[in-house]
Amino acid sequence: MFEFVLPFIILIIVVVFVHEYGHYYFARRYGVGVTDFSIGFGKELFGWNDKSGTRWKICLIPLGGYVKFFGDKNVFSQSDRDEILKKYKEEDRKKLFTLKPLYQRSLIVFGGPLANFILAVIIFLMINMFAGKDFTPAMIDEVKKDSPAYTAGLKKNDVILSIDNNDVKSILDVSKYITLSTAEFIDFEVSRYDQKILVKVRPDFIDSEDSLGNKVKKRMIGITLLPYNNNVNHKKLGPIKAMYYSLTEVYFVTTSTLKYLGTIITGKGDSSQLGGPIRIAKISGQVAEFGIIPFLSMMAYISISLGLINLFPIPLLDGGHLMFYGIEKILGRPLSEKTQEGFFRIGMFLLLSLMFFATYNDLKDLGLF
Repeated sequence: MFEFVLPFIILIIVVVFVHEYGHYYFARRYGVGVTDFSIGFGKELFGWNDKSGTRWKICLIPLGGYVKFFGDKNVFSQSDRDEILKKYKEEDRKKLFTLKPLYQRSLIVFGGPLANFILAVIIFLMINMFAGKDFTPAMIDEVKKDSPAYTAGLKKNDVILSIDNNDVKSILDVSKYITLSTAEFIDFEVSRYDQKILVKVRPDFIDSEDSLGNKVKKRMIGITLLPYNNNVNHKKLGPIKAMYYSLTEVYFVTTSTLKYLGTIITGKGDSSQLGGPIRIAKISGQVAEFGIIPFLSMMAYISISLGLINLFPIPLLDGGHLMFYGIEKILGRPLSEKTQEGFFRIGMFLLLSLMFFATYNDLKDLGLF
């Protein structure tokens, strides 16, 4: 159990710290007072005060964090402007988040998700530069009889060029693109006798296990692969190419996640694959056993997910605050505190429902249901 818990705690602390530091950085840049910088919730385990008066602390439950601004009533940055104007003197008002211009408040809120995306880019950049990236061409070695690939017309020795318009740069890309595809038919572009051929394959959904032994539903088309001409090509990249492939990976993961969530909302996707902290802890421990590179890659993927989810227009999340600021821009005034309270209750219900559902999937994955 300990081998799962420690990697999970390290992963969560890093991605949460980076997220909250994004808020903190822009807050300090625009002169907003920060009273608390917390990793985790609940009882404080230890902490310290810096010269500016910010309390940096680690709390008991390491499943998130927050930055609390000067004058806020709570960690959700709620405040009553009229009450603030009466309570604080002119000098102190300069440090109040709620009195800052709209664009500054928006950047402070957006800073958290932005920091998560930057962390992912940096991780992928370092991996591409110092560990290298695989560029081994993917050739079909076998097509199983009566499989989706067989029925669609894929053949032995076909070289896979692209899947769903995503260029296949590596033999490792094939499984990734098939697994993350959300289309009913997957578009394959292959090279056969120096001719490019487009093949549409309708995958089967089967109960299987991933490389870590976890039960998953996978899209399978019935092929096995070999390096083209046995040419294994793994090389370290220079800064420019490494950055390009890092940005490409972040973009692909982001768009694939949005497409998957879209299928969940429309009822076409497999919601059993949604997981929560228990599944993340389990997988992070398993991945850590394979070494630092797989663990860092997972950290990058989790960081992207955290940044993306926080941009959803759900009250209590960063995206919910940005939604309120958009409404404020249109109306020329902020929403009333009472209206915001109503939205926050809705957001709390949605988040608790999602947490309950994800936890149920986690426990089901452990065989408890």
